[in-house]
Amino acid sequence: MFISSAFAQTATAAAPSLGGLPPEVGVVVPYLLIFLVIYMLLIRPRQKQQKQHRAMIEQLRRGDKVITAGGIFGVVTKVNDEKELTIEIADNVRIRVLRGSVEQVLNKSEPISDAKPVENTDKTKDK
Repeated sequence: MFISSAFAQTATAAAPSLGGLPPEVGVVVPYLLIFLVIYMLLIRPRQKQQKQHRAMIEQLRRGDKVITAGGIFGVVTKVNDEKELTIEIADNVRIRVLRGSVEQVLNKSEPISDAKPVENTDKTKDK
């Protein structure tokens, strides 16, 4: 009884195409648009942020005030190698950290080799 009525139905009309394109393209287009939106809003800004962080870490040098990922404030006292820094967090308290754990540079210092000696500008000299 049910089977005969199921076979008796007429064929459905073909789905309209997108400007002469095959109907399979119409299925793919929304997925491409969703991927494009996700790329523009999520992936691209994150890649830009990672690139800036990598450049900041490569430019670290002695005397820079930094904050680590653990929230420790300190001053870079030594750049051990390309992966490690020594940071002074208090008087005579130094810790070794990975460069990647530096989250933010608070202020940049002048390179030590370029630093000029400070001249005594005090005009009253002891005689």
